[in-house]
Amino acid sequence: MHEADGIDETVDAVVQFALQALNCSYAGVALYTRGGQPEVPAVTDPVVAEIYQFQMKGEDGPLFATMRDRATVLVRDTTTDTRWPDWAAKVTALGVRSVLDVPLALGDAASPTVGVLGLYSPQPDAFDTDDEAIAHILARHATVALATARHEQTMSAAVDARKLVGQAMGILMERYAVDGDRAFAILKRYSQDTNTKLRDVAQQLIDTRKLPR
Repeated sequence: MHEADGIDETVDAVVQFALQALNCSYAGVALYTRGGQPEVPAVTDPVVAEIYQFQMKGEDGPLFATMRDRATVLVRDTTTDTRWPDWAAKVTALGVRSVLDVPLALGDAASPTVGVLGLYSPQPDAFDTDDEAIAHILARHATVALATARHEQTMSAAVDARKLVGQAMGILMERYAVDGDRAFAILKRYSQDTNTKLRDVAQQLIDTRKLPR
């Protein structure tokens, strides 16, 4: 997990390792950012994607309970669990009897993201205390690996943005015989006046050799 390249590769490594380390037939990861819709970056089977999509439509079920409370949810048998009857009926129809959802706490207070590692089995009462313990260990590793991948992705984007701004500044300096400070001020003003990200202004200037109107 820690050696995976990028967020998509990291979550895929998480779910694949879950299949090997735990008593489950399917696994998936869902990520939710406050103000946005949950995303499902990795599943080991279309059944998991269908289960997640069903919950997202109604915003109900163990997935949302885990995200809301940031606590583990165990469903020992979907045929007897009464907490989410519509969800239980749907999941039972898909051949799933046991579910273990474990939270992944990502991000910070300013931009919190909650992740959920979902584990599924066609057998009732499939997950014991050992499975829960292993799932929590896996979740902790997954949290660190995902946080690292996200940080590296953010840093890469920041480096790309600086390169774009530098190239755009060079164009302005050559065309209008201004120094670096003045070139940056011009880009910043156009960014503010047009309510456009600075990197997008720079990209447009590089592509068209013209500043935004």
